Amino acid sequence: MATRSRLLIIGGIIVVLGIVAALAGPIVYRDLIAGPAADEPTAELQEAGALEPSTLEEGELAGTWTVTSGSYAGYRVDEVLNGTDVTVTGRTEQVSGTVETSEMTVTAATITVDVASITTDSSNRDEYFRNRALLVEQYPTATFELAGPIAAPEGASVDEPQTVAATGILTMAGVSRDVTVELVAAVSGSTVQVAGQIPVTFADYGVEAPNLGFVQVEPSGFVEFLVVFEKLEGD
Repeated sequence: MATRSRLLIIGGIIVVLGIVAALAGPIVYRDLIAGPAADEPTAELQEAGALEPSTLEEGELAGTWTVTSGSYAGYRVDEVLNGTDVTVTGRTEQVSGTVETSEMTVTAATITVDVASITTDSSNRDEYFRNRALLVEQYPTATFELAGPIAAPEGASVDEPQTVAATGILTMAGVSRDVTVELVAAVSGSTVQVAGQIPVTFADYGVEAPNLGFVQVEPSGFVEFLVVFEKLEGD
């Protein structure tokens, strides 16, 4: 009888632990496995101490600017695991491109991102993203091309971040779509930093939302970026 009682107690403990694991699993995944999502780039740009005092005069803004170190781009998407929300961010620093400016107006811009190098906290997710979702062997990059000029807001100053709206063409997985994005631009030292998030629905680009089996990925998310530009010498 004693042995049977011990077995019943042990069995009960196992059942309780199983219930606790089932309930706590999503929270463990969110807090310990997935970890906290990276800051939104617009918030990151506007946080205290993020910018150096400007060394540029307004008359020095016209010319050609090129992407430099400190830039990143990627995506932000929500996952749901048994009712627990998890925000995932994937990023890469493999960003290139140029911007043309005339006085206080951006006249042209093209940004290219090496999507094959975007990583998250999960190698399984990254493999799905690269090989099944965005088909990076066939389409290794994504691009954003400005569709019309962006004028600086009235009274804009190089000493404060400025928020503007931009329209452009976003190309991913070989599909191009018109998009509108709110940009935060700021001067930091001798560089100009631009941050933004472009809302996207994966199906619009022929992309299936990543499916990891035990989590449900939302059908829409954001392409996000913080791009640092430096002026070409002699321009």
